[in-house]
Amino acid sequence: MAILTLPQQEKPSLSVRAKALVFEDPKSRALLSRIRQVAPSSATVLVAGETGTGKEIIARHIHALSDRAGQPFVAVNCGAFSESLIESDLFGHEKGAFTGALGAKMGWFESAHKGTLFLDEIGDLPLGAQVKLLRVLQEHEVVRLGSRQSVPVDVRLIAATNVRLEEAVAAGHFREDLYYRLAVAKVTVDPLRERPGDILPLAEYFLNVYAERLGAVAQRGAPVLTPQAQRALLAHPWMGNIRELENAIHHALLVCQGGHIVAEDLPLLALPPRRNTASGGLPTLAAIASSTTSADPREMLKAALLALYGEASSPSLWDEIEQMAMCVAYEYSHHNQLQTARLLGVSRNVVRARLLQFGVLTPGTRSEELDPPGPPLGPQLAASPERLGPARPLVRQDAATHR
Repeated sequence: MAILTLPQQEKPSLSVRAKALVFEDPKSRALLSRIRQVAPSSATVLVAGETGTGKEIIARHIHALSDRAGQPFVAVNCGAFSESLIESDLFGHEKGAFTGALGAKMGWFESAHKGTLFLDEIGDLPLGAQVKLLRVLQEHEVVRLGSRQSVPVDVRLIAATNVRLEEAVAAGHFREDLYYRLAVAKVTVDPLRERPGDILPLAEYFLNVYAERLGAVAQRGAPVLTPQAQRALLAHPWMGNIRELENAIHHALLVCQGGHIVAEDLPLLALPPRRNTASGGLPTLAAIASSTTSADPREMLKAALLALYGEASSPSLWDEIEQMAMCVAYEYSHHNQLQTARLLGVSRNVVRARLLQFGVLTPGTRSEELDPPGPPLGPQLAASPERLGPARPLVRQDAATHR
């Protein structure tokens, strides 16, 4: 079994990161093959995947398989940069470049000279820093703050993201030219729930690691996962990926009794399904229903919205929600605009405008075609004609004025 782990000396300080990756599942073996293809070159690599899937481990393995293996590997989280010191951190500064700059300091690019610089959460990098990063990648040199002298750097860049940079580019939050510069070679890490063949090997690995740390191995040997616990592990969606699995095994090891881990020892919480950042799709009704024990449609909707907000990488999320609400109401009302307006508590003009905007209707459609006969509304709607006005806008006022 192939297992990749973070360097042993760094493990104690990385409790919030996925620390291991196995390649038992067919998708993982395909990933390993892809890594071996791109590693020998000096091309920039973009590693995409959900939080907790082990993107840094992959970056380190790419470095280890390259001809830079004996040189520095510098890992930096872009989300941890101070807004005012980003350029200093990346490119360095000279003495007196700003208040508090008491001496010259090299940046991360110079620290990684001849080696590999890993920029995690590259999507968090502000646009100003993106411009300068692009220039460094093109010119292979940095200019420290407070200096006019360029410093040559020979660095292979590996960037990682847990959001869809394509959508960030479309929204103007990420430079298109930088995106293409980073994605010369792209590696996509599937979430753990889509790699079931890796779940039990990873669980056994973490079980042995934490049992050894806790001294359980010397006392009575590592606990054993019962068949019931194994089934529970395989059935869980693992929205937190490898990181969640690691923490679940650690917890189970602390509370288990008799040298056996049963399903009740595993803290498997039924969290709402997250937005699929790889495909950009919305959660299915079945996925929403499985995440909540309530039969109340409002609770199911709340679970779905929580999932979307938790992974809100789309710059048009509000528009998607509004379009879905309007189109579902229109379908429910058998394509009758008046009944749709009553159902949503807005004016018919708002309904027509939104349906035209979403492409459901086309300009010039005759009135009798717009409102085919539909079933009678429920008493709570039919008895409330006053709900047609005043209209309550479905969009924010600032957005509505520009449409």
